[in-house]
Amino acid sequence: MANAKNTICIWYDTQAEEAARFYAQTFPDTEVHSVHRAPSDNPSTQAGAVLTVEFTVMGIPCIGLNGGPAFKHSEAFSFQIATEDQEETDRYWNALVGNGGAESMCGWCKDKWGISWQITPRALSDAMAAGGEEGKRAFEAMMTMKKIDIAAIEAARRG
Repeated sequence: MANAKNTICIWYDTQAEEAARFYAQTFPDTEVHSVHRAPSDNPSTQAGAVLTVEFTVMGIPCIGLNGGPAFKHSEAFSFQIATEDQEETDRYWNALVGNGGAESMCGWCKDKWGISWQITPRALSDAMAAGGEEGKRAFEAMMTMKKIDIAAIEAARRG
């Protein structure tokens, strides 16, 4: 991670380490690499408090910055996780939502820190890529869902 040329920086109030450790417990190929403490007092933390956390989410390098309450998260940024089946879709969705997060529509949810996630089964992506009436039916089915139901998407795709 130290040699990453491009790293996603995610602003947290004070919970960067808690979030990174939760992601590491939830997703494969995800780990906390290092925790850096503030060398002196600054506007967002006191000396010795966690300032940044280097971690990966499914191989993507990230830095969590404890920057204080000045900025809030929005759906303008999200992690999109491609899932292979309903069990994997359910596992990630339930972990994020069940740990203080919130459901949204069309496979989107938020974790308890306000980060948006798209839990997207490959079956949905494949249906959308098919286009035409097949893609339209799958899209219309998706628009009624919170967590994606793969069986319902496949049924809609078939007509």
